[in-house]
Formats: sequence, structure tokens, C-alpha cells
Amino acid sequence: MATRHLYVARHGAADAFGEIKDTGRRQASLLGERLAGLPIDHIRHSPLPRAAASAQELARHLSGVPVSESAELVDHVPYVPDAAEMPRSWAGFFDGYDEAEAAAGRRLAGALVARFGQVPAAGEPDTYEVLVTHAYPIAWLVRDALDAPPVRWLSLDSANTGLTVIEYRTGLAPTLVMFNDMSHLPAELRWTGIRADGRP
Repeated sequence: MATRHLYVARHGAADAFGEIKDTGRRQASLLGERLAGLPIDHIRHSPLPRAAASAQELARHLSGVPVSESAELVDHVPYVPDAAEMPRSWAGFFDGYDEAEAAAGRRLAGALVARFGQVPAAGEPDTYEVLVTHAYPIAWLVRDALDAPPVRWLSLDSANTGLTVIEYRTGLAPTLVMFNDMSHLPAELRWTGIRADGRP
């Protein structure tokens, strides 16, 4: 049985212009320390600067592991639900999304799953990949792994450098090992990127 291990993390805390802050660099470094004992094959990141900087910071702890950009990991809205699917409170969030933008988001979401959400064929070697991306693509990968309705991506949020682990094993449904785990962060660095009123 072959296993694809995905270690998926949101980028470190960033400023209003999308540039990583010192706090975000520290978060990414601590995540790198956490992953340093694993046989990571590759680190892939979104094209956006906050994700690229987080990946480079993380990579300092994973000597010799290649780092590359993956367009599929870019921040995007993967699915725009119709009015009957979503709670009323979400309706305003999608104001201004036209059908062309919604279709582009669906295409990106499909490419994301096609690239990273596939079960390996029997006999393939096990792989260990780190993906540094954004809250929405993480939510879509988790929703897909759980085979949940498309609208359920809206109910999943990730803190900065929160770690999600998904395993894809030959002949089995995907396994969500953990979601948004922040145990590598001290208390003062946890929950950034999450609405203040939703933090414990």
C-alpha cells in the first residue's frame, strides 16, 4: 500500500499588503522545527509572497529539501454556493463575484485536487510533501478528503501556520489525520489569522 502524506499549512502572519511579518517568520520557523524529523520530499508554496517567504523560512530547518512554487496553491475562492446552499449571513461575502470569477475559482479548485488530492497507485513509493498555502485552498482540500458537500469549505478556517495532515492511501478513502493544529506555537503566536471573536 502506497501513502501520500500531505502536510498542509497556511502561511505565517502577514500585514495588510500581504507581506509576511516578523511574527509570521517566527511561526513558519517553528513549523519547520516541528517537521524537521520527517522524511520530507518537497516543499511547495503558493505564488503569493507571504506563502513563498513562509516556505523559505520553514525550509531552513529541512536541509536539502527542494522548494518550489505551485500555481494550484494560490489563494482563491474554490466554490461560490447558490443562495439555497448558504446561510443568509454568508450572502454578502460573495457580492461582486460574477459567473466568470466563480468558474475560474472552480477550475483552480479542480486543479488543486488533481495535483495534490490523489491516491497513489499500488507499488508507488510513499511521498511526504509540505504545502504552504492559504485558508481557502486548505478548506477545499479538507472538504474534498472528507467527501463533504462543496459548500462545507465555508465552515473550515485555518490559523497562520496551523498544520493540517491528510493521508492518501492506495485502496482507501483519504484520512484527515489532523486539522489546524497549532501545538508548535507558543500561546502568543497562536490563532493569528482567525477572527478575534472566534478565538478561544
